Amino acid sequence: MGTAYCKNLRFFGLHLNAVACKCVGLVVIALVVRAVCLPRFSIFGSMEQSISFPVNNRLTLNPELDIGKSKFLEVPQIIWGLNNQKIAFARACLTARMLNRTLLMPSLSASLFYKEVDLLKPISFDKVFQFEKFNSLCRGFVQLGRHSQVSNTSDVFEIQKGSGRRWTVEKDLEQLRQLSKHPYETIRMVGKHPFLWHDHWPVKDYAKVLECLELVEEISREADKVVSKIREIGLEEMLRRRQNGSVNNLVRYVAVHMRIEKDWMIHCKKLERRLNISEICSSKEQIVERVGNIVGLKTPIVIYLAVADDLLEDKSIVSGWKEGMVAIEKKRLGVIDMYKKEAYLIQSAIDYEVCLRSDVFVGNSFSTFSSLVVLDRSQKMKRMGVREGSGWCGLDARWPSYAYNIQGESKGARAWAANMSHLNLQAISYGSNHISCS
Repeated sequence: MGTAYCKNLRFFGLHLNAVACKCVGLVVIALVVRAVCLPRFSIFGSMEQSISFPVNNRLTLNPELDIGKSKFLEVPQIIWGLNNQKIAFARACLTARMLNRTLLMPSLSASLFYKEVDLLKPISFDKVFQFEKFNSLCRGFVQLGRHSQVSNTSDVFEIQKGSGRRWTVEKDLEQLRQLSKHPYETIRMVGKHPFLWHDHWPVKDYAKVLECLELVEEISREADKVVSKIREIGLEEMLRRRQNGSVNNLVRYVAVHMRIEKDWMIHCKKLERRLNISEICSSKEQIVERVGNIVGLKTPIVIYLAVADDLLEDKSIVSGWKEGMVAIEKKRLGVIDMYKKEAYLIQSAIDYEVCLRSDVFVGNSFSTFSSLVVLDRSQKMKRMGVREGSGWCGLDARWPSYAYNIQGESKGARAWAANMSHLNLQAISYGSNHISCS
Protein backbone atom coordinates (compact mmCIF):
# COMPACT_ATOMS: atom_id res chain seq x y z
CA MET A 1 0.00 0.00 0.00
CA GLY A 2 2.63 2.55 -1.03
CA THR A 3 2.77 5.98 -2.61
CA ALA A 4 2.05 4.67 -6.13
CA TYR A 5 -1.19 3.10 -4.89
CA CYS A 6 -2.33 6.41 -3.39
CA LYS A 7 -1.54 8.23 -6.63
CA ASN A 8 -3.63 5.79 -8.59
CA LEU A 9 -6.53 6.33 -6.24
CA ARG A 10 -6.22 10.12 -6.55
CA PHE A 11 -6.19 9.85 -10.34
CA PHE A 12 -9.77 8.58 -10.23
CA GLY A 13 -11.06 10.98 -7.63
CA LEU A 14 -10.16 9.11 -4.42
CA HIS A 15 -8.17 11.46 -2.19
CA LEU A 16 -6.33 9.53 0.52
CA ASN A 17 -3.32 10.83 2.42
CA ALA A 18 -0.47 8.62 3.63
CA VAL A 19 -2.12 7.95 7.00
CA ALA A 20 -5.35 6.93 5.35
CA CYS A 21 -3.49 4.56 3.05
CA LYS A 22 -1.84 2.87 6.07
CA CYS A 23 -5.25 2.51 7.70
CA VAL A 24 -6.59 0.84 4.58
CA GLY A 25 -3.63 -1.52 4.67
CA LEU A 26 -4.37 -2.46 8.30
CA VAL A 27 -8.01 -3.07 7.46
CA VAL A 28 -7.00 -5.35 4.59
CA ILE A 29 -4.84 -7.43 6.93
CA ALA A 30 -7.31 -7.46 9.82
CA LEU A 31 -10.58 -8.08 8.04
CA VAL A 32 -11.01 -10.90 5.55
CA VAL A 33 -14.24 -9.48 4.20
CA ARG A 34 -12.62 -6.18 3.30
CA ALA A 35 -9.71 -8.08 1.81
CA VAL A 36 -12.16 -9.53 -0.68
CA CYS A 37 -13.69 -6.16 -1.55
CA LEU A 38 -10.59 -3.98 -1.80
CA PRO A 39 -9.20 -5.44 -5.02
CA ARG A 40 -12.06 -3.69 -6.82
CA PHE A 41 -10.53 -0.39 -5.81
CA SER A 42 -7.12 -1.56 -6.96
CA ILE A 43 -8.37 -2.62 -10.38
CA PHE A 44 -10.39 0.58 -10.70
CA GLY A 45 -7.46 2.79 -9.76
CA SER A 46 -4.79 1.14 -11.88
CA MET A 47 -4.69 1.78 -15.62
CA GLU A 48 -2.12 -1.05 -16.07
CA GLN A 49 -4.55 -3.70 -14.74
CA SER A 50 -7.57 -2.47 -16.68
CA ILE A 51 -9.37 -4.37 -19.39
CA SER A 52 -8.66 -3.11 -22.92
CA PHE A 53 -11.46 -0.93 -24.33
CA PRO A 54 -10.74 0.38 -27.85
CA VAL A 55 -11.40 4.08 -28.46
CA ASN A 56 -13.04 3.49 -31.82
CA ASN A 57 -15.46 0.96 -30.34
CA ARG A 58 -18.57 3.13 -30.34
CA LEU A 59 -21.16 2.23 -27.75
CA THR A 60 -24.01 0.38 -29.45
CA LEU A 61 -26.86 0.07 -27.00
CA ASN A 62 -29.21 -2.88 -26.77
CA PRO A 63 -32.78 -1.50 -26.62
CA GLU A 64 -33.87 -4.46 -24.48
CA LEU A 65 -31.26 -3.90 -21.76
CA ASP A 66 -32.55 -4.69 -18.28
CA ILE A 67 -31.84 -1.39 -16.51
CA GLY A 68 -30.45 -1.88 -13.02
CA LYS A 69 -33.31 -0.80 -10.77
CA SER A 70 -31.41 -1.29 -7.53
CA LYS A 71 -28.35 0.75 -8.54
CA PHE A 72 -28.28 4.45 -9.31
CA LEU A 73 -26.23 7.21 -10.89
CA GLU A 74 -26.34 10.74 -9.45
CA VAL A 75 -25.06 13.70 -11.48
CA PRO A 76 -24.44 17.41 -10.77
CA GLN A 77 -27.13 20.05 -11.35
CA ILE A 78 -27.69 20.54 -15.08
CA ILE A 79 -27.13 24.14 -16.21
CA TRP A 80 -27.04 26.62 -19.14
CA GLY A 81 -29.74 27.11 -21.81
CA LEU A 82 -32.73 24.81 -22.29
CA ASN A 83 -31.21 22.84 -25.12
CA ASN A 84 -27.78 22.56 -23.52
CA GLN A 85 -29.64 21.13 -20.52
CA LYS A 86 -31.53 18.65 -22.70
CA ILE A 87 -28.28 17.44 -24.25
CA ALA A 88 -26.65 17.21 -20.81
CA PHE A 89 -29.64 15.24 -19.51
CA ALA A 90 -29.52 12.81 -22.45
CA ARG A 91 -25.77 12.33 -21.95
CA ALA A 92 -26.33 11.57 -18.26
CA CYS A 93 -29.03 9.04 -19.22
CA LEU A 94 -26.73 7.31 -21.70
CA THR A 95 -23.94 7.24 -19.12
CA ALA A 96 -26.30 5.60 -16.63
CA ARG A 97 -27.31 3.11 -19.30
CA MET A 98 -23.71 2.14 -19.95
CA LEU A 99 -23.27 1.58 -16.22
CA ASN A 100 -26.54 -0.43 -16.15
CA ARG A 101 -27.94 1.99 -13.58
CA THR A 102 -31.03 4.13 -13.14
CA LEU A 103 -30.36 7.87 -13.35
CA LEU A 104 -31.55 9.69 -10.23
CA MET A 105 -33.79 12.55 -11.32
CA PRO A 106 -31.47 15.56 -11.71
CA SER A 107 -32.12 19.23 -10.99
CA LEU A 108 -32.35 21.54 -13.99
CA SER A 109 -31.69 25.29 -13.93
CA ALA A 110 -34.60 27.70 -14.24
CA SER A 111 -32.34 30.69 -14.92
CA LEU A 112 -29.76 31.39 -17.58
CA PHE A 113 -26.95 31.77 -15.08
CA TYR A 114 -24.75 34.22 -16.93
CA LYS A 115 -27.61 36.63 -17.59
CA GLU A 116 -29.73 36.45 -14.45
CA VAL A 117 -29.21 37.42 -10.83
CA ASP A 118 -30.67 34.17 -9.47
CA LEU A 119 -27.50 32.22 -10.16
CA LEU A 120 -28.24 28.59 -11.11
CA LYS A 121 -31.75 28.69 -9.68
CA PRO A 122 -32.66 24.97 -9.48
CA ILE A 123 -35.90 23.50 -10.75
CA SER A 124 -36.93 19.87 -10.46
CA PHE A 125 -36.97 17.84 -13.68
CA ASP A 126 -40.62 16.86 -13.10
CA LYS A 127 -41.67 20.52 -12.99
CA VAL A 128 -40.75 20.77 -16.68
CA PHE A 129 -41.02 17.25 -18.12
CA GLN A 130 -43.34 14.34 -17.31
CA PHE A 131 -41.45 11.88 -15.11
CA GLU A 132 -43.74 8.85 -15.52
CA LYS A 133 -44.25 9.48 -19.23
CA PHE A 134 -40.50 9.59 -19.75
CA ASN A 135 -40.05 6.21 -18.08
CA SER A 136 -42.95 4.76 -20.04
CA LEU A 137 -41.64 5.94 -23.42
CA CYS A 138 -38.01 5.02 -22.67
CA ARG A 139 -38.70 1.73 -20.88
CA GLY A 140 -35.97 -0.80 -21.62
CA PHE A 141 -33.61 1.89 -22.88
CA VAL A 142 -33.01 4.34 -20.02
CA GLN A 143 -34.84 4.95 -16.74
CA LEU A 144 -35.21 7.74 -14.21
CA GLY A 145 -35.49 7.17 -10.48
CA ARG A 146 -36.42 9.32 -7.50
CA HIS A 147 -34.04 9.84 -4.59
CA SER A 148 -36.63 8.21 -2.31
CA GLN A 149 -35.95 4.91 -4.12
CA VAL A 150 -32.41 4.75 -2.72
CA SER A 151 -32.48 2.26 0.16
CA ASN A 152 -29.06 3.00 1.67
CA THR A 153 -28.03 6.65 1.37
CA SER A 154 -24.60 5.91 2.87
CA ASP A 155 -23.77 3.27 0.24
CA VAL A 156 -22.37 5.88 -2.13
CA PHE A 157 -19.22 5.95 -4.24
CA GLU A 158 -18.28 9.55 -5.13
CA ILE A 159 -16.15 10.02 -8.22
CA GLN A 160 -14.63 13.24 -9.58
CA LYS A 161 -15.38 13.49 -13.30
CA GLY A 162 -12.11 14.07 -15.14
CA SER A 163 -11.39 17.41 -16.77
CA GLY A 164 -8.67 19.24 -18.64
CA ARG A 165 -6.70 18.35 -21.76
CA ARG A 166 -5.09 15.35 -20.12
CA TRP A 167 -8.48 13.77 -19.47
CA THR A 168 -8.81 12.13 -22.86
CA VAL A 169 -11.67 10.25 -24.47
CA GLU A 170 -9.70 7.04 -23.82
CA LYS A 171 -9.40 7.73 -20.10
CA ASP A 172 -13.06 8.68 -19.87
CA LEU A 173 -14.17 5.46 -21.55
CA GLU A 174 -11.89 3.44 -19.28
CA GLN A 175 -13.31 5.14 -16.20
CA LEU A 176 -16.86 4.32 -17.31
CA ARG A 177 -15.87 0.75 -18.11
CA GLN A 178 -14.49 0.23 -14.62
CA LEU A 179 -17.42 2.03 -12.96
CA SER A 180 -19.81 -0.40 -14.65
CA LYS A 181 -18.48 -3.13 -12.32
CA HIS A 182 -18.83 -1.11 -9.15
CA PRO A 183 -20.90 -2.71 -6.31
CA TYR A 184 -22.10 0.47 -4.55
CA GLU A 185 -25.82 1.24 -4.65
CA THR A 186 -25.19 4.82 -5.82
CA ILE A 187 -22.39 6.29 -7.89
CA ARG A 188 -22.26 10.07 -7.46
CA MET A 189 -20.40 11.96 -10.16
CA VAL A 190 -19.15 15.38 -9.08
CA GLY A 191 -17.31 18.15 -10.90
CA LYS A 192 -18.22 19.49 -14.31
CA HIS A 193 -21.81 19.08 -15.46
CA PRO A 194 -22.81 16.50 -18.10
CA PHE A 195 -22.86 18.82 -21.14
CA LEU A 196 -19.06 19.05 -20.78
CA TRP A 197 -18.52 15.32 -20.42
CA HIS A 198 -16.88 13.42 -23.26
CA ASP A 199 -19.39 12.25 -25.85
CA HIS A 200 -19.36 8.51 -26.65
CA TRP A 201 -22.80 7.96 -28.18
CA PRO A 202 -24.28 8.20 -31.70
CA VAL A 203 -26.95 10.73 -32.66
CA LYS A 204 -29.63 8.04 -32.90
CA ASP A 205 -29.22 7.21 -29.19
CA TYR A 206 -29.57 10.85 -28.18
CA ALA A 207 -32.65 11.15 -30.40
CA LYS A 208 -34.21 8.13 -28.69
CA VAL A 209 -33.75 9.70 -25.24
CA LEU A 210 -34.89 13.18 -26.29
CA GLU A 211 -38.10 11.94 -27.88
CA CYS A 212 -39.14 10.58 -24.48
CA LEU A 213 -39.19 14.14 -23.07
CA GLU A 214 -42.75 15.49 -22.95
CA LEU A 215 -43.60 18.78 -21.28
CA VAL A 216 -45.83 18.76 -18.22
CA GLU A 217 -49.43 19.62 -19.04
CA GLU A 218 -49.27 23.15 -17.62
CA ILE A 219 -46.46 24.14 -20.00
CA SER A 220 -47.93 22.20 -22.92
CA ARG A 221 -51.21 24.10 -22.51
CA GLU A 222 -49.32 27.41 -22.72
CA ALA A 223 -47.79 26.25 -26.01
CA ASP A 224 -51.30 25.25 -27.18
CA LYS A 225 -52.45 28.83 -26.59
CA VAL A 226 -49.60 30.30 -28.64
CA VAL A 227 -50.14 27.89 -31.56
CA SER A 228 -53.89 28.54 -31.45
CA LYS A 229 -53.35 32.31 -31.63
CA ILE A 230 -50.91 31.92 -34.53
CA ARG A 231 -53.43 29.91 -36.53
CA GLU A 232 -56.24 32.31 -35.55
CA ILE A 233 -54.35 35.32 -36.92
CA GLY A 234 -53.45 33.29 -40.00
CA LEU A 235 -57.09 32.44 -40.64
CA GLU A 236 -58.11 36.09 -40.26
CA GLU A 237 -55.41 37.12 -42.73
CA MET A 238 -56.42 34.47 -45.25
CA LEU A 239 -60.09 35.50 -45.01
CA ARG A 240 -59.11 39.13 -45.50
CA ARG A 241 -57.04 38.34 -48.59
CA ARG A 242 -59.42 35.78 -50.07
CA GLN A 243 -62.83 37.13 -49.22
CA ASN A 244 -64.43 35.38 -52.18
CA GLY A 245 -62.59 32.07 -51.79
CA SER A 246 -62.58 29.17 -49.40
CA VAL A 247 -59.86 28.52 -46.83
CA ASN A 248 -58.89 25.55 -44.69
CA ASN A 249 -59.78 25.66 -41.02
CA LEU A 250 -56.26 24.52 -40.12
CA VAL A 251 -53.88 27.31 -41.12
CA ARG A 252 -50.28 26.39 -41.79
CA TYR A 253 -47.47 28.43 -40.24
CA VAL A 254 -43.72 28.76 -40.56
CA ALA A 255 -41.63 29.16 -37.39
CA VAL A 256 -38.39 31.11 -37.83
CA HIS A 257 -35.83 30.96 -35.04
CA MET A 258 -34.36 34.38 -35.74
CA ARG A 259 -30.88 34.83 -34.23
CA ILE A 260 -29.93 38.48 -34.82
CA GLU A 261 -29.60 39.80 -31.24
CA LYS A 262 -26.38 41.65 -30.39
CA ASP A 263 -24.75 38.98 -28.20
CA TRP A 264 -25.38 36.33 -30.86
CA MET A 265 -23.92 38.49 -33.66
CA ILE A 266 -20.77 39.10 -31.60
CA HIS A 267 -20.45 35.37 -30.89
CA CYS A 268 -21.10 34.22 -34.47
CA LYS A 269 -18.66 36.70 -36.04
CA LYS A 270 -15.91 35.48 -33.70
CA LEU A 271 -16.83 31.91 -34.63
CA GLU A 272 -16.66 32.69 -38.34
CA ARG A 273 -13.15 34.10 -37.93
CA ARG A 274 -12.00 31.16 -35.82
CA LEU A 275 -13.44 28.51 -38.16
CA ASN A 276 -12.64 30.50 -41.32
CA ILE A 277 -16.15 30.11 -42.72
CA SER A 278 -18.81 32.66 -43.65
CA GLU A 279 -22.09 30.77 -43.20
CA ILE A 280 -22.90 31.30 -39.53
CA CYS A 281 -24.15 34.88 -39.12
CA SER A 282 -27.26 36.06 -40.94
CA SER A 283 -28.70 39.57 -41.01
CA LYS A 284 -32.42 40.20 -40.73
CA GLU A 285 -32.47 41.08 -44.45
CA GLN A 286 -30.79 37.81 -45.42
CA ILE A 287 -33.21 35.77 -43.28
CA VAL A 288 -36.22 37.52 -44.82
CA GLU A 289 -34.89 36.95 -48.34
CA ARG A 290 -34.03 33.28 -47.87
CA VAL A 291 -37.30 32.38 -46.15
CA GLY A 292 -39.15 34.21 -48.93
CA ASN A 293 -37.29 32.22 -51.59
CA ILE A 294 -37.99 28.73 -50.21
CA VAL A 295 -39.10 26.84 -53.30
CA GLY A 296 -42.75 25.79 -53.19
CA LEU A 297 -43.73 27.74 -50.07
CA LYS A 298 -47.24 28.97 -50.82
CA THR A 299 -48.74 32.23 -49.58
CA PRO A 300 -50.56 33.65 -47.75
CA ILE A 301 -48.85 32.10 -44.75
CA VAL A 302 -48.07 33.14 -41.19
CA ILE A 303 -44.40 33.53 -40.19
CA TYR A 304 -43.96 33.15 -36.43
CA LEU A 305 -40.74 34.82 -35.30
CA ALA A 306 -39.14 33.11 -32.31
CA VAL A 307 -36.93 35.98 -31.18
CA ALA A 308 -35.21 37.18 -28.01
CA ASP A 309 -37.26 39.50 -25.79
CA ASP A 310 -34.97 42.47 -26.47
CA LEU A 311 -36.04 42.40 -30.15
CA LEU A 312 -39.76 42.62 -29.45
CA GLU A 313 -39.66 46.43 -29.47
CA ASP A 314 -37.95 46.44 -32.87
CA LYS A 315 -40.84 46.84 -35.30
CA SER A 316 -38.55 46.32 -38.28
CA ILE A 317 -38.39 42.56 -37.66
CA VAL A 318 -42.00 42.16 -38.87
CA SER A 319 -41.56 44.40 -41.90
CA GLY A 320 -39.98 43.77 -45.30
CA TRP A 321 -41.34 40.26 -45.72
CA LYS A 322 -42.47 38.93 -49.09
CA GLU A 323 -46.04 39.71 -50.14
CA GLY A 324 -48.38 37.22 -48.51
CA MET A 325 -46.03 36.41 -45.62
CA VAL A 326 -47.55 37.70 -42.39
CA ALA A 327 -44.79 38.04 -39.80
CA ILE A 328 -45.86 38.00 -36.14
CA GLU A 329 -44.17 37.68 -32.76
CA LYS A 330 -45.20 37.31 -29.12
CA LYS A 331 -46.25 40.94 -28.74
CA ARG A 332 -48.70 40.90 -31.63
CA LEU A 333 -50.04 37.54 -30.47
CA GLY A 334 -50.83 39.10 -27.08
CA VAL A 335 -48.90 36.43 -25.16
CA ILE A 336 -45.95 38.50 -23.93
CA ASP A 337 -47.36 38.70 -20.37
CA MET A 338 -47.86 34.95 -20.32
CA TYR A 339 -44.19 34.45 -21.20
CA LYS A 340 -42.87 37.05 -18.75
CA LYS A 341 -44.51 35.42 -15.75
CA GLU A 342 -42.48 32.25 -16.39
CA ALA A 343 -38.84 31.48 -15.60
CA TYR A 344 -36.36 31.59 -18.46
CA LEU A 345 -36.34 27.80 -18.87
CA ILE A 346 -40.14 27.61 -19.18
CA GLN A 347 -40.21 30.46 -21.72
CA SER A 348 -37.68 28.58 -23.84
CA ALA A 349 -39.62 25.33 -23.49
CA ILE A 350 -42.81 27.00 -24.77
CA ASP A 351 -41.02 28.56 -27.75
CA TYR A 352 -39.32 25.25 -28.53
CA GLU A 353 -42.68 23.47 -28.59
CA VAL A 354 -44.20 26.13 -30.87
CA CYS A 355 -41.28 25.72 -33.29
CA LEU A 356 -41.44 21.93 -33.08
CA ARG A 357 -45.13 21.87 -34.01
CA SER A 358 -44.78 24.28 -36.95
CA ASP A 359 -45.62 23.13 -40.47
CA VAL A 360 -42.25 24.45 -41.65
CA PHE A 361 -39.28 25.29 -39.42
CA VAL A 362 -36.41 27.61 -40.38
CA GLY A 363 -33.40 28.10 -38.11
CA ASN A 364 -29.65 28.55 -37.89
CA SER A 365 -27.53 25.39 -38.18
CA PHE A 366 -25.06 26.78 -35.59
CA SER A 367 -27.78 27.26 -32.98
CA THR A 368 -28.27 24.42 -30.50
CA PHE A 369 -31.96 25.38 -30.20
CA SER A 370 -32.49 25.14 -33.98
CA SER A 371 -30.42 21.95 -34.27
CA LEU A 372 -32.43 20.12 -31.59
CA VAL A 373 -35.74 21.19 -33.16
CA VAL A 374 -34.53 19.68 -36.45
CA LEU A 375 -33.34 16.52 -34.66
CA ASP A 376 -36.76 16.14 -33.02
CA ARG A 377 -38.57 16.65 -36.33
CA SER A 378 -36.25 14.18 -38.09
CA GLN A 379 -36.87 11.60 -35.36
CA LYS A 380 -40.63 12.05 -35.84
CA MET A 381 -40.24 11.18 -39.53
CA LYS A 382 -38.06 8.20 -38.67
CA ARG A 383 -40.78 6.95 -36.31
CA MET A 384 -43.32 7.34 -39.12
CA GLY A 385 -41.23 4.99 -41.24
CA VAL A 386 -40.03 7.66 -43.67
CA ARG A 387 -36.70 6.52 -45.06
CA GLU A 388 -33.78 8.82 -44.18
CA GLY A 389 -32.58 10.89 -47.12
CA SER A 390 -34.56 12.85 -49.70
CA GLY A 391 -37.84 11.87 -47.98
CA TRP A 392 -36.82 14.06 -45.02
CA CYS A 393 -35.97 17.10 -47.16
CA GLY A 394 -38.01 19.85 -48.77
CA LEU A 395 -41.67 20.79 -48.50
CA ASP A 396 -42.77 17.30 -49.52
CA ALA A 397 -41.45 16.00 -46.19
CA ARG A 398 -43.90 15.63 -43.28
CA TRP A 399 -41.81 17.85 -41.00
CA PRO A 400 -39.71 20.05 -43.33
CA SER A 401 -36.89 22.16 -41.90
CA TYR A 402 -34.47 24.69 -43.40
CA ALA A 403 -31.28 26.52 -42.44
CA TYR A 404 -31.37 30.21 -43.37
CA ASN A 405 -27.64 30.70 -42.79
CA ILE A 406 -26.86 28.40 -45.74
CA GLN A 407 -28.02 29.28 -49.25
CA GLY A 408 -30.04 26.63 -51.03
CA GLU A 409 -32.03 26.32 -54.23
CA SER A 410 -33.11 29.59 -55.92
CA LYS A 411 -31.30 31.62 -53.24
CA GLY A 412 -33.62 30.26 -50.60
CA ALA A 413 -32.81 28.65 -47.24
CA ARG A 414 -31.15 25.23 -47.50
CA ALA A 415 -33.29 22.14 -46.75
CA TRP A 416 -32.14 20.57 -43.47
CA ALA A 417 -32.55 17.24 -41.68
CA ALA A 418 -30.53 15.64 -38.87
CA ASN A 419 -27.89 13.10 -39.85
CA MET A 420 -28.74 10.06 -37.73
CA SER A 421 -25.59 8.23 -38.83
CA HIS A 422 -23.22 10.59 -36.99
CA LEU A 423 -21.25 8.84 -34.25
CA ASN A 424 -21.52 11.75 -31.81
CA LEU A 425 -23.52 14.89 -31.17
CA GLN A 426 -20.74 17.34 -32.12
CA ALA A 427 -22.56 18.93 -35.09
CA ILE A 428 -25.75 19.43 -33.07
CA SER A 429 -24.07 20.63 -29.87
CA TYR A 430 -21.77 23.13 -31.56
CA GLY A 431 -23.17 23.64 -35.06
CA SER A 432 -22.15 22.79 -38.61
CA ASN A 433 -22.66 24.01 -42.18
CA HIS A 434 -22.61 20.40 -43.42
CA ILE A 435 -26.25 19.49 -43.13
CA SER A 436 -27.90 16.26 -44.14
CA CYS A 437 -29.90 17.63 -47.09
CA SER A 438 -26.89 19.37 -48.68
